[in-house]
This record gives sequence, C-alpha cells and structure tokens, in this order.
Amino acid sequence: MVNTMKNGHKFTTYRNILEKKAEEVRRSMSAQKAAQVVSRLDIPSDEGDLSQQHHEEWIFLNRNTIDIKLLREIADALLRIEQGTYAVCLECEEPISVKRLDAVPWARYCVTCQELVAARAALGQPVDEYEGANR
Repeated sequence: MVNTMKNGHKFTTYRNILEKKAEEVRRSMSAQKAAQVVSRLDIPSDEGDLSQQHHEEWIFLNRNTIDIKLLREIADALLRIEQGTYAVCLECEEPISVKRLDAVPWARYCVTCQELVAARAALGQPVDEYEGANR
C-alpha cells in the first residue's frame, strides 16, 4: 500500500496525538481503579449497599472494556504509521480524509466504509474489531 500522506510531519503529529491519547486513557483507567478500590465497602451494611456496589463494579468493568478497545485501536493506528499504511481505509484502500483523522486519529475506515461496517455490525454480521486481532 502506498503512503497517501504527503507530509511526513503530519504523521509525526498524528503519532504524538495518538501516544498522548493512549497515555490519557491509561491514566484514566488507573484513576478509575483507585476510585473503585477506595469507594468499595468491606462489608456492605444492607442489600441496597451491595446492589450499589455491584452496579458500580459493572460500570467500572464496562468502562474498562471500552478503554481497552480504544487502546487497541490506538496501538493499531501507531502500527499502521510504522508500516506506512496509516490514513488508508482498510476496507476500500482509499485515503482517509485529513478531516476524519483530525477528528478520530485512530480511524481505520473512511467515512463511507465506516458507515457500511457499522451497518453490517448492526445486522449481526461479523466485523473485524481491530487490525491487530491476530497478533
């Protein structure tokens, strides 16, 4: 695949943005974990406290899952930069617009293909979650 970004400086900019976002997500995950541990009651006083504690744990686990998925997407974007395939849609192999990359620097698909992938997912059809799935 041909590297479609004409300016290598722009790749450096996206790399920096991606690395900063990954660090931000990691910090957020650590802060959430610490808050979860601190707020946890050793012995819930009643069923309401236990229910609240389970609900907060459920929220934490779901948020953690979302953050891990985002970290994988960022890692894959950084890998595509290294491989020279960044800013190329994984579906149609056309360039991803700078406007889209500015909004979502870890984007794997152009807007058109992202809509098609989302529609397939909504129909329950299999969709590759991230490029590095076989790593």
